[in-house]
Amino acid sequence: MISAVILVLLIGALAYFRAPVLLWTIAIAVWLLSLQFVWGCQVPVAVWVVFGVITAVLNLPFLRRAVFTGPAFSVFKKITPAMSQTEQEAINAGTVWWDRDLFSGKPDWQRLLSFPDPKLTADEQAFLDGPTEELCKMVDDWKITHELKDLPPEVWQFIKDKGFLGMIVKKKYGGLEFSNYAHAKVVTKIATRGGTAAVSVMVPNSLGPGELLQHYGTEAQKDYYLPRLAKGIEVPCFALTSPYAGSDAGAIPDFGIVCRGSYTDPRSGQRFDDVLGLRVSWEKRWITLAPVATILGLAFKMYDPDHLLGDKEDIGITCALVPTEHEGVCIGRRHFPGGAAFMNGPTWGKDVFIPLEWIIGGREYAGQGWRMLVECLSVGRCISLPAMSVASGKVASYTTGAYARIRDQFGLSIGKFEGVDEAMARIGGFTYQMEASQDLALTGLDSGEKPSVLSAVLKYHNTERMRKALNDAMDVHGGKAVVLGPRNYLARAYQAIPIAITVEGANILTRSMIIYGQGAIRCHPFVLREIKAAMSNDGAEFDKAITGHINFVISNVFRSLWMGLTGAKLVGSPKGGEVATYYKQLTRFSSAFALLSDMAMFSLGGSLKFREKLSARLGDMLSNLYIASACLKRFERDGAPKEDLPVLKWAVEMALYDLQQAMDGFLANLPSRTLAAVLRKVIFPWGLTLKPANDRIGTQVARSLMELGPTRDRLTRGMFVSQDESDPVGVLVPALKAMLETEPVEQKLRKLARDGQFKSVTARERLAEALQSGVITQVEFDAVSRARKLKRDVIMVDDFDMKLEQPDAGLLQRLIF
Repeated sequence: MISAVILVLLIGALAYFRAPVLLWTIAIAVWLLSLQFVWGCQVPVAVWVVFGVITAVLNLPFLRRAVFTGPAFSVFKKITPAMSQTEQEAINAGTVWWDRDLFSGKPDWQRLLSFPDPKLTADEQAFLDGPTEELCKMVDDWKITHELKDLPPEVWQFIKDKGFLGMIVKKKYGGLEFSNYAHAKVVTKIATRGGTAAVSVMVPNSLGPGELLQHYGTEAQKDYYLPRLAKGIEVPCFALTSPYAGSDAGAIPDFGIVCRGSYTDPRSGQRFDDVLGLRVSWEKRWITLAPVATILGLAFKMYDPDHLLGDKEDIGITCALVPTEHEGVCIGRRHFPGGAAFMNGPTWGKDVFIPLEWIIGGREYAGQGWRMLVECLSVGRCISLPAMSVASGKVASYTTGAYARIRDQFGLSIGKFEGVDEAMARIGGFTYQMEASQDLALTGLDSGEKPSVLSAVLKYHNTERMRKALNDAMDVHGGKAVVLGPRNYLARAYQAIPIAITVEGANILTRSMIIYGQGAIRCHPFVLREIKAAMSNDGAEFDKAITGHINFVISNVFRSLWMGLTGAKLVGSPKGGEVATYYKQLTRFSSAFALLSDMAMFSLGGSLKFREKLSARLGDMLSNLYIASACLKRFERDGAPKEDLPVLKWAVEMALYDLQQAMDGFLANLPSRTLAAVLRKVIFPWGLTLKPANDRIGTQVARSLMELGPTRDRLTRGMFVSQDESDPVGVLVPALKAMLETEPVEQKLRKLARDGQFKSVTARERLAEALQSGVITQVEFDAVSRARKLKRDVIMVDDFDMKLEQPDAGLLQRLIF
């Protein structure tokens, strides 16, 4: 009995610590010997023979391949679904980083905490404090979206003159050469003032030809275009999406045929005859900056039916740079994306001849467009929309916290009502999650990584959290946020939510196909190795990968069961105190996630690719592992401030709860019910024990938004706030300060009113009466008067002349005061 217990413990320890096969062999041999010589049990010869045969097969590669991995390799090659070229390029694009650790089942928390904290250089900080601040002061979002439907000419010129369009361009070409972190913080700050200006700045830096030129352009292309892009002489756009190919960008119908032709270069006016080039036809829609662009980045499928370049006819997706003044290029019309006024529109052309030299990177990069786009998109999707989402969260936190404290109903600040308090906790918690997630990814980008899987995580989860935060902010503000006008600082961002949800890969597709579809292959320690071995028919490499994979699965079974039984209490943590349990739970669920991934691939095989609901839940697991770990990294980066513990707890506990629910939903819908039942007992032996953040923590988060303190400051750092009290956002903190300072006086006045001490009826008359009777001093009278005026400025909404549609913010002010 004791020997059996020892065997179980031995197997569990070997599996838990992922011992190699040789160590398993030695350990079990020692146990068998101990049975015979320590416990006095005779081990039959047959057992030793079987053990010897198994040991030989497992430890000798030529035998293992002959008996086990060779036949498995044959089956694997048959059942592995074929990959299209675009799928292969998407999977090969970018790199894996911290996401690989999360997929490993044993995240290296010291590695996470050792990642360098992102920082701004002196030049980057000066740009944020100088030109970016100045740009924000110039932006009047109501005027831009309601009246001009565009940025004013002076704002456009300022953006060009100060180098905003060349933030990513290297200094040797006249650009600013900012880090990805600085790029994101500039976009975030501008977006807290106005989405139109932010989009106009971010697109040339993350989704335009500039990014492609820097990585793939010829020296001639770089020397000509990059200085012009940096100075704003050229305004770029990139045309990929067509009416018939949205999320499936690889299916674009636009095409270019290799041929000989003639053209006039619009840049020099020089005529070129009988040159080798392409006759391109395209129809694109939803192209940001297209109506005002001077240079068009164009993606199309390239064909060479006459074999002018070689034997290959279908060359593949290709990217070219075409001046918009070039003959046949149609551009200038625009779309109106909901709630925003940034330039966006169609472009089209039919049989437009361009030389091969206009291909980005030259003719050597013909057919390489899809790889180029996927690699660059993985960078851009970490920056642009996640930064705008962070900006929305900051604005929602800053404004809703102050407004909920200033606005009162039934004699109480609305933020103190539990229903409002619950919504505010979500705003603060989601904002913390969004910025933490992006900052960690930016750390990877600036260290040379291109985390394509994490870029998809950020694109989906940050924009979805932005949607939730803005919805809650609109609810708390109520009528204040419903009426459009210069005083409304939320509605335009709220109206524009579908833009972020739709572009750069629709969110539904990103969640159900991309996050896990890429993550399972790229981040898994063995799957990509196995697939590559099958594609190259490399049996030796498959042998190494599959044996490691089996060990990996066995380990995760034991690790998940042990940590589930013990609640992960015996797992190590890099930090003590209240955060230790979070690291332990994340380790537990990393193993569980890895196990579920392998069991999904094992039970469903290639059909998992089409089980989008299951894939989405697996993606949710990976995403929430990342989000929770990013929050822990942020907390330590900020110096582990005790004041931030409530918002950290809310953010991490909600991510862990969402992770648990995704696992529960996955197990509830896994087709193999027997396998699902076994996995549920292994992963959740005591049931679903994790709960969402409790009401007490939520209230603490809400209160931190309503108080002028360090947690609120850290949540909203980096946003633009006008110092002008006539500004609808700028007035919030002065009003909040004034109200807090005069609360004792207001309480005194309310008590006198309840006791019937006033003869007057209105609040204004009672205030004057209190001054005349000596109940309050002149200083208190002036302070209360100012606080009430500022409160009114915060609460009021705009009204317009029915004919002129011009607001008169001062009309009622003059009538009442």
